[in-house]
Amino acid sequence: MTTVNFSVPDEVKEQFNRVFARENKSSIIARLMMQAVEERRLQKTRARTIDSLLRRRRSRKPVSNSEIRSARIAGRP
Repeated sequence: MTTVNFSVPDEVKEQFNRVFARENKSSIIARLMMQAVEERRLQKTRARTIDSLLRRRRSRKPVSNSEIRSARIAGRP
């Protein structure tokens, strides 16, 4: 285990201590840090996915509404 020091506004510290008065604050902070790590991973994954979709979209020729309509009709049983 390691020790981590952060500076936070007094108001945040007071509210945190009040809300989590009877809980293990270290485990709460560790859980919040892991959630932040996972959230960042998801953001990066989403950004890569969006970039990939946009690259694919640039390489495709535009399709007209009538072509889309025809494809929908042709694909129906």
